[in-house]
Amino acid sequence: MKILAINPGSTSTKIAVFDNDKPIMRHTIRHSVEELSRFKRVIYQMEYRRELVLKALADNNISLDFDAVIGRGGLTEPIPGGVYEVNEEMVKALYSCPRDHACNLGSLIARDIASLIPGARAFMADPGIVDEMDEVCHISGSPHLPRITTWHALNQRAIGRRFAADYSATHPDAPKKYEEMDLIIAHLGGGISVGAHHLGRCVDVNNAFDGEGPFSPERAGTLPSGALIDLCFSGKYTKDQLKRRISGKAGLAAHLGTIDVQEVERRIAHGDEHARLVLDAMIYQIAKSIGALTPVLRGHVDAILLTGGIAHSEYVMERLVDRVSFIAPVHIYPGEDELEAMALNALGALHGELPVQEYRRPQVVADVSVAGGLAK
Repeated sequence: MKILAINPGSTSTKIAVFDNDKPIMRHTIRHSVEELSRFKRVIYQMEYRRELVLKALADNNISLDFDAVIGRGGLTEPIPGGVYEVNEEMVKALYSCPRDHACNLGSLIARDIASLIPGARAFMADPGIVDEMDEVCHISGSPHLPRITTWHALNQRAIGRRFAADYSATHPDAPKKYEEMDLIIAHLGGGISVGAHHLGRCVDVNNAFDGEGPFSPERAGTLPSGALIDLCFSGKYTKDQLKRRISGKAGLAAHLGTIDVQEVERRIAHGDEHARLVLDAMIYQIAKSIGALTPVLRGHVDAILLTGGIAHSEYVMERLVDRVSFIAPVHIYPGEDELEAMALNALGALHGELPVQEYRRPQVVADVSVAGGLAK
């Protein structure tokens, strides 16, 4: 099976071509601020980025004979996890999505390119808005503020399946699938999400995007609510400035002026005790979040899996494992490969190993016309 995976980001579009699960080409298309400033909304960049993807394939002598094209999932209404065929209803939802983010372009580009190839299928898998949480998890202390989640669904679920494959390889007499395990998986990157996975479903996970869980290199995590309200009405900051103090200019960035954990470690090595205190506090909060999920799984945890870019840090891993290894065995999978995760989902769908779901909009949202996308 030949698969094209597409991952649009704010200033780049990453693509990879796979022969089954083996990558045969990887390429990153960079987009300058000047190029993107022509578009009033990010969603209007679709045709522009699609043509750049097609050009990159041609420049690398990759023929358009894919069995599937899969794009990064967008920020539509919450949906269950899994692989979805890109249909007209999903396209309408993406164009009308109020959260105008580059990830919304992935499924649209995938569908357009797949439409050029007889028999090719367009997929999307495990977007960040996957919500499989138990109903009780949505209740907060205020009926006006239900718990919602935006998390690293694609990588967490891919790592869960990878661990299950590794476990089965070392336990051939008692193999297990991801859907047969209870796992706590922590994605440690610019944002941090920690999820409780019960038999293939993430039944509880924090909102890693804008306001829950441990603080991270870029995000504030859970904040004291009373003090936050006071800050909002202090008159010192605009709404946009406060939003940035929750996501973007928060966490390590706010405390230490950097989001680079390696840079923080260098400061610690040179005797910066404040840097040590802040990084240790982040590790402490991650450990608390992992521990808080043990009652969700009623104490039965097959393994704790640590992944994401920060998992490369020996300083962080050593201290985090020391705090949580009493709960369950800890396994570390440094980094993330969203393109590979997407390709494996597409491959599983093509082989019938993963069910292909039909996207249906949970509620009717007024469509937004794509006409006039270029700024005048």
